[in-house]
Amino acid sequence: MTARPDYPVYDADNHLYEPEEAMTAHLPKKWRSQFQYVEVHGRKKLAIGGQISEYIPNPTFEVLAAPGAHEKWFRAQNSEGLSLRELSGRPISCPPAYRNGADRLKLMDEQGVHATLVFPTLASAVEERMNYDHELMGAVLHALNEWIHEAWGFARERRLFAVPFVTLMDVDAAVRELEWCLARGARTVGLRPAPVPGYRGSKSFGFVEFDPFWARVAEAGVFVSMHASDSGYDRFARIWEGGSEFLPFKPDPFKSCLGLSGRAISDSIAALICHGVFDRHPRVRVASIENGSKWMFPLLDALTHAYGQMPKEFSRHPVETLCEHVFVAPFYEEPIEKLAEKIGVSQVLFGSDYPHPEGLANPLDFLPELSGFSALDQQRIMSGNLKALLEGRAA
Repeated sequence: MTARPDYPVYDADNHLYEPEEAMTAHLPKKWRSQFQYVEVHGRKKLAIGGQISEYIPNPTFEVLAAPGAHEKWFRAQNSEGLSLRELSGRPISCPPAYRNGADRLKLMDEQGVHATLVFPTLASAVEERMNYDHELMGAVLHALNEWIHEAWGFARERRLFAVPFVTLMDVDAAVRELEWCLARGARTVGLRPAPVPGYRGSKSFGFVEFDPFWARVAEAGVFVSMHASDSGYDRFARIWEGGSEFLPFKPDPFKSCLGLSGRAISDSIAALICHGVFDRHPRVRVASIENGSKWMFPLLDALTHAYGQMPKEFSRHPVETLCEHVFVAPFYEEPIEKLAEKIGVSQVLFGSDYPHPEGLANPLDFLPELSGFSALDQQRIMSGNLKALLEGRAA
């Protein structure tokens, strides 16, 4: 393992693996037929709204690919042409540290990680598949949030910050859910990077009608985490290829070239800026987690071009707005120095994606990727920037 630095490490991207009861233990009986684990050909699958989902191939997480197993794939060093299944190797059993906060803290001590954001894994699949019923969607996420609070804690020992999720389908309900999370110590809330589903079509969460949510976020001094999810953007691939559900672990070179992984977050950040959220609520801060950073460069170009065409439509240069309000956790295989040059070191966060197979086997293995930075800037990325966000202050 990489040598431990002499400062407390803050990781912006860790995960938990939900047991079956995570979304069902607190779900009212009236909704339980809408979210079930069912057996299909001897294997448990997730059934949402009566439809079997393959988005998460093994939704019970009883066995897993080991952390970091897919590193060669994501570094584009898969010279043998192995599939993700082949790269995964022999599966491991899901250890207690992936299921509950007490055991995770012990593991963090062993790894040399002082504090981390912890994201649920199944939550990324839910909203896209439940947009037909806003009340149901809110009930399922609240049930998950209750379980997360019990098993992990939203600010356990001020080190373990498990992230509750909110949907803006019903903005009044979203504010109530936000209040519930804040009352239990949440320092960030998760929001899917995608248009808000509505019964008459979707719309931007940057529109004024969603201001009650953004105003309360700003007043509370917390930040919003936009973690990679199924944002519905697989429809762009379906235009070309047909098919149905997005399968994230199925190799597809065409989809890889479409750049869908960065499209949703890029559009989401553009919506926040162009639709005025940061102008109306200057204390709002948003962190992009597990979306990588390659999308940032064309977005900066697009914002600059739009400002050159329509300067009076912006209160100031939109790139300046982005560099003040948006934080980004790049992937380990990306040009992190170039990102820092564009948006500033103060906006870059360290995220290991532990214990997912596409992340790093050991969180501190990220540190060598920062060899081109000064010691002070390394510390800001690995520690100070996220610490300041969690404390509601500037780094």
